[in-house]
Amino acid sequence: MNVARFEQALGYAFADPGLLQTALTHRSHSTPHNERLEFVGDSVLNCAIALELFHRFPSLAEGDMSRLRANLVCQEALHRIAETLDLGSQLRLGEGELRSGGHRRPSILADALEALIGAVQLDGGFPAAAGVVGRLYADRLADIVPGQQIKDPKTRLQELLQGRRLPLPRYVMLDTTGQAHAQNFRVCCEVTALQLRCEGSGPSRRAAEQMAAEKVLESIK
Repeated sequence: MNVARFEQALGYAFADPGLLQTALTHRSHSTPHNERLEFVGDSVLNCAIALELFHRFPSLAEGDMSRLRANLVCQEALHRIAETLDLGSQLRLGEGELRSGGHRRPSILADALEALIGAVQLDGGFPAAAGVVGRLYADRLADIVPGQQIKDPKTRLQELLQGRRLPLPRYVMLDTTGQAHAQNFRVCCEVTALQLRCEGSGPSRRAAEQMAAEKVLESIK
C-alpha cells in the first residue's frame, strides 16, 4: 500500500499509522481488525453529516434533515465514496474473502470507510474527522436542493425517461454470491433507447438495482 498516496486521496495524514492499518484490516485477515473503529466511525459520520446539514440549510425541518442524512450515510452512498478512494485495493483481507471478491463487496467497503472515519477521529479528534467527511461528501452536499423531494435513483431514472418519452429501464439479475447471511446481488440496468447498460451490486436485489440506476443516471449526465 502506498500510504502517502492514499492519505493524499483521503485528505488526512495519520500521526499514528497503526490506526490506518487497523482501519483497513478486515476481521478475516487478522486481529486487531476494523470493527471497533467502524463502530466509532458510524457515530462520527452521522454527527458530522447532521452538522453539515444543520449549518448549510438553516430553514430545513428536522424530518427533512433526518431523511437527507439517512440517504447520505446509507451503504450505497458509502460504497460509492469508497470506490472513489480505490479503497478496495488498500484493504487487508483473508484469503477466502480475497477469492470471493471481498475487495469489491459493498458492505465491506462501506464498513471500511466508516472505520477510516473512526480512525481519523481517534488520531486527530472530531474537527479532523468532520473535515474528512466534509471533503468526501462535498459533491453530494453541493447537489442537495432544499425543499426538493428526496427520491431514490430508480424513481429519478424512471421520471427522467418518462419526461423524455422513452421506454422504462429493464433490470436483470446477473448473479448472487456469498453465504445466506452475507449475500451479494449483482444486477444490470438496461436503457436500450440510450444504449446504456450499467451494473450494480449490493446486499439485496433492491440495493443492487438502486446502484445500477444511479450509474445510469451518472452516464446520462
